[in-house]
Amino acid sequence: MAEELLRLGLHDLHVSLGGKMVPFAGYEMAVQYPAGVMKEHLHTRAAAGLFDVSHMGQVVLRPKKGMEALCLGFEALMPVDVLGLVEGRQRYGLFTNEAGGILDDLMFANRGDHLFVVVNAACKHADVAHMRAHLGDVAEVEFIQDRALLALQGPQAEAALAWIEPRVAAMKFMDVGVFGDLWVSRSGYTGEDGFEISLPMAQAEAFARRLLEMPDVLPIGLGARDSLRLEAGLCLYGHDIDTTTSPVEAGLTWAIQKARKAGGARAGGFPGAERILRELAEGPSRRRVGLRPEGRAPMREGTALFSGDAPVGVITSGGFGPSVNAPIAMGYVPANLSKTGTTLEGEVRGKRLPVTVADMPFNPTTYKR
Repeated sequence: MAEELLRLGLHDLHVSLGGKMVPFAGYEMAVQYPAGVMKEHLHTRAAAGLFDVSHMGQVVLRPKKGMEALCLGFEALMPVDVLGLVEGRQRYGLFTNEAGGILDDLMFANRGDHLFVVVNAACKHADVAHMRAHLGDVAEVEFIQDRALLALQGPQAEAALAWIEPRVAAMKFMDVGVFGDLWVSRSGYTGEDGFEISLPMAQAEAFARRLLEMPDVLPIGLGARDSLRLEAGLCLYGHDIDTTTSPVEAGLTWAIQKARKAGGARAGGFPGAERILRELAEGPSRRRVGLRPEGRAPMREGTALFSGDAPVGVITSGGFGPSVNAPIAMGYVPANLSKTGTTLEGEVRGKRLPVTVADMPFNPTTYKR
């Protein structure tokens, strides 16, 4: 018997807006609205798109023995500098396992007297259990379930949100702030400037409707959310990264700060450190790369990659990039075939077609630094 899908707190709003509902991460979610995926994507790049990401997990970590002990405890779960994150700032993190694979990727913020963490929907219950198991001595792990999470993305996102809360205009990329009931970060997963806003579920529909009253703001579904993050060269957990891929293979070494690397103030000490530090020093055997198929036909996830007659890798995300007006993809290939400009072949419906290793992001990012 199929598992019954959960509904987001804003389910009725999505239906009233004409959202086409599909199963995703155990929820019924809108894959698109009447404008369609292509228009939603391009509108986000040109103006502002509103995304309901309330399916993701929101967690507050409150210290039992002070913030330093909490930060060091949280830091022990990943190869990321938590102790060095100052109040009012957010950072990208990765829970790793003993084999150096990725349990989940996440965002965490220092909010002065606690940490606020946002994790992926499909992993949230496992992540909360993981944190409770490892941080019990230093933190109260509070799984927040009465707040919605919205993302407002695009060049007009600041103007739209500042119409409701003017103080957000002063924020820079990866800043966080609390404005009454609104918990705001200047971040997102589209490559555009924008914000993620946590707010009480009881206020979420009225807040979303206020934003959608503005001509620059359209509701955006899962389809455009995926094509936007792919153009930005961003990983999707369970596809481009998982428990077998290391942060180094995945090209996420920018998320590993100097303090946690060999020779750093707090080097190692995280799960999988032996493999991850070795790959940082010596290079991994395979790498995640951007890929540009020739022609107009997209190469989707699961497409096998070949060099000559030899199978060498697989595409982990692929589709059509509306902003670049061409098919784009990413996947894993041996390190010696990962150089930009390397020509490979992807097998589509039994035919081998040319695909070239390309730089990412495919579309320039516009974060407000």
